[in-house]
Amino acid sequence: MATKRLSELKRGESATISNLEGDDALRLRLMEMGVLKGETVRLVKHAPLGDPLELLLGGYHLSLRKREADCVLVEPTE
Repeated sequence: MATKRLSELKRGESATISNLEGDDALRLRLMEMGVLKGETVRLVKHAPLGDPLELLLGGYHLSLRKREADCVLVEPTE
């Protein structure tokens, strides 16, 4: 599977988180929100102007800015 950024997912597409990039503070913040390696995430929708993204992760909805989602590497699931 080709690795891509969370921000590149299409609406309704699911993926497994494979890695987090960025500085330590951003990675810690993402992990505290449940963005963890091995978790499955699904893109629910984009806001009207494309930012933020609404995600379904661990049974709850999470909104991330596009620049934050750019730091999350995922492997799409079929």
